[in-house]
Amino acid sequence: MNRRTLSLALAAAATLVLSACGTDEAPSSAKDTIEGAEKGEGAQKESPSAEPSKAAGRPEIKLPDDVDNVFEGWKTGDKTKDAILADLEQNVDAMSDAILRGETESPKVAFYRQEEALVSSVKWIQAWLDEDLSYTGTVRYYQPNVVLSGDRGAGVGYCADESKAFNKSRKTGKVDKNSNADDSPYIRYVMQMRKSDDGVWQAVGGNSKRGDAKCG
Repeated sequence: MNRRTLSLALAAAATLVLSACGTDEAPSSAKDTIEGAEKGEGAQKESPSAEPSKAAGRPEIKLPDDVDNVFEGWKTGDKTKDAILADLEQNVDAMSDAILRGETESPKVAFYRQEEALVSSVKWIQAWLDEDLSYTGTVRYYQPNVVLSGDRGAGVGYCADESKAFNKSRKTGKVDKNSNADDSPYIRYVMQMRKSDDGVWQAVGGNSKRGDAKCG
């Protein structure tokens, strides 16, 4: 199984196991969140001053030296949007950490994901374990676009470039440099985010599309 089937990008960030089930179209709920949130009832175009809660007890996440998630343009100057992106960045890192550790019930993942996002994340980590795979290299995340919906909802669209990341055998440690050679390394994500009572912006749903023209 190559990395395009066991997609690194989905493992790192997405909330639905889409490559495994052969679909790349975002459901209407996810599309509406990012493309139409400003039109919805209770939506806000001007965001209030807000920062991640210091009391939320966010877990520390440290990836190994051979794995790097790079976030470009992840600051907007808007406090609410930057708080959302900060938690989404940790969300991505938490998923990477769980895959690398082979930890299907990671408390770090559960901290940043709930509902459908959490359920599918557990399945996705297990898919890596079933194939005896880990990964190495760098994934670049860029072009984030946050659309707020009320005080506790948001949709986030962003891109990923996984051209410099490769599958690695858990058993032997051998890196497969051809694991990303078949399909486009660019992925477009749409994530549904919701602010918890503790002030943490958690993923609750989402979708992705490989080869999206917006990311190439």
